[in-house]
Amino acid sequence: MKSLRVMSTAGIFLLFGTMALLYAQRDGDKQGDSGKEEKGQPQRAQPQQQQQKQAQPQRAQQPQQQQQNQAQPQRAQQPQQQQQKQGQPQRAQQPQQQQKQGQPQRAQGNYQPPQRAKQQAQSWQQQKGWAKQGAWQGGSSWQQDRARNWASDHRTWAQRGGYGGFYIPQVSFGLYFGPQHFFRLRTRPVMYMGYPRFDYGGYSFLLLDPWPEYWSDNWYDADDLYINYDNNDGGYYLYNRTDPQVRLAVMALA
Repeated sequence: MKSLRVMSTAGIFLLFGTMALLYAQRDGDKQGDSGKEEKGQPQRAQPQQQQQKQAQPQRAQQPQQQQQNQAQPQRAQQPQQQQQKQGQPQRAQQPQQQQKQGQPQRAQGNYQPPQRAKQQAQSWQQQKGWAKQGAWQGGSSWQQDRARNWASDHRTWAQRGGYGGFYIPQVSFGLYFGPQHFFRLRTRPVMYMGYPRFDYGGYSFLLLDPWPEYWSDNWYDADDLYINYDNNDGGYYLYNRTDPQVRLAVMALA
């Protein structure tokens, strides 16, 4: 009887033990499954977060890059616009400079002397056709060629009755004469027919007006001179750049 009781109690303990083990295994399986699920969730969530994190900078960089790309042409256009703005005055200035440089050429283009035979010019020259209307009659020396009162002593070609001397061809005039072609005589003019004579530009000239009393004795060497033609007056004049208001009537010898 005692052995039966011992066996029965041992069987009871075994039964409870196996049942406890079964419950423990079930609980462990549940916990394991829940643990796997809990561990798997962050792993599944992490790629999404990483993708979002990786996508966010890419999305943020794209507008920045677009802004940079858009900003680059604007920066590139600015120097071009500045060059255009800076280039406008230069373009506007070039025609003005050409006009300024072209003015003397236009003055030369207005030189259109009348046709005159050389024999006619020589005949007028021998008759001293310039010494009319109270014009200065010349002298025998350079000092006598100085005016006492130039304002009253000089005469224009219109006052002399017009120019009857030799006319310089238009091609030669454009090369050596006019305000842009000034010169110095260097040597004193020599007296010829009672008037100072000098050579320039391949031609000989007679100075038919006395030179102003206030000019220096060596003005022919010290001052810049040029010869120009007056279309209205129809004759040649000698100009001194230091005294541009004064002009002396000259004649080209035939």
